[in-house]
Amino acid sequence: MDRLGSFSNDPSDKPPCRGCSSYLMEPYIKCAECGPPPFLLCLQCFTRGFEYKKHQSDHTYEIMTSDFPVLDPSWTAQEEMALLEAVMDCGFGNWQDVANQMCTKTKEECEKHYMKHFINNPLFASTLLNLKQAEEAKTADTAIPFHSTDDPPRPTFDSLLSRDMAGYMPARADFIEEFDNYAEWDLRDIDFVEDDSDILHALKMAVVDIYHSRLKERQRRKKIIRDHGLINLRKFQLMERRYPKEVQDLYETMRRFARIVGPVEHDKFIESHALEFELRREIKRLQEYRTAGITNFCSARTYDHLKKTREEERLKRTMLSEVLQYIQDSSACQQWLRRQADIDSGLSPSIPMASNSGRRSAPPLNLTGLPGTEKLNEKEKELCQMVRLVPGAYLEYKSALLNECNKQGGLRLAQARALIKIDVNKTRKIYDFLIREGYITKA
Repeated sequence: MDRLGSFSNDPSDKPPCRGCSSYLMEPYIKCAECGPPPFLLCLQCFTRGFEYKKHQSDHTYEIMTSDFPVLDPSWTAQEEMALLEAVMDCGFGNWQDVANQMCTKTKEECEKHYMKHFINNPLFASTLLNLKQAEEAKTADTAIPFHSTDDPPRPTFDSLLSRDMAGYMPARADFIEEFDNYAEWDLRDIDFVEDDSDILHALKMAVVDIYHSRLKERQRRKKIIRDHGLINLRKFQLMERRYPKEVQDLYETMRRFARIVGPVEHDKFIESHALEFELRREIKRLQEYRTAGITNFCSARTYDHLKKTREEERLKRTMLSEVLQYIQDSSACQQWLRRQADIDSGLSPSIPMASNSGRRSAPPLNLTGLPGTEKLNEKEKELCQMVRLVPGAYLEYKSALLNECNKQGGLRLAQARALIKIDVNKTRKIYDFLIREGYITKA
């Protein structure tokens, strides 16, 4: 049976015969039962019944040849490849050189065949179009495209959203301030006159070239913003919220690297990390089952139910132990209940708790010598002293709340408590302080 083999005209490009080690010339034999690598024999060794190690003379085989027509009955597959190689070597249009390199066809035959089958062939054109459409369809749902026809939000000037959009003006499709906004200042005093010396003229031209490079950088940054859809920030944030908290943190960190890869590759990277996170969490859950001695999913469901029940009971015991501190004093108990109702509704506790233990309240924290104190203003120092919070921890909590507020355009107390895993009263005081000082805004 005939199979397509090597098309190269250079014998040294073909593999050697396993029998006589000579370079194979078409047609030659390929053993269908040996390999890889393929076991190849020339016709002479094949007719002698050459055998070597596992190869036997009665194995099935294939005849490797390119002496058969593909596009035209008068052109073999080997001549087709020789024509393409000659056009690549000699250049399109140099048909005399192409014919000289092929040796088997004339100049007119080469030109006519190439134009008919490789240039004006409607089959090839439709195939390329289908390949292009298939590629576009494959990547259509993998990226978060930003089209210039999208109508981005139009925030008021100097608002939080306007600052997030870097001062972008949708009506003008441009920014209030450009990147490297004062690049033109270097050109304002340059004047080309006829009596300039060669060195001075070269220096002025160098300044102009530098200015051109800065303009290119402006356009590059705008292209990154457009390709990745960074103008419509609200839409971008909604897409981020599909991921778990850990993946959202990575999304924010990796956004600065979007300039290195395209939008499709960037989104694929985030999606792959989200999948990795889910797999790691599932593996950790299965490891927990194995540690507990669970070997089937039916037992795993029972284990999860019991674990949830135990957690609820633990929370009830914790709440009960707190109530027992005030149960002997009816007024203190009523104060505690009202205080808990205020906390659950998101309000500031209206009644301070009085302790029956007779212990004095803790004195203000001494900030002397604590790291991070020098970064605080007087009001922040007073807050840290009253809530007994070290400056380093306060700065971390403040940074987390500011970042979340900038992302969401506002922050609620419940969101602050979810971010800061400390005493709810301290969280409330920090939240109220940051709102009062204008660092964050309520959602």
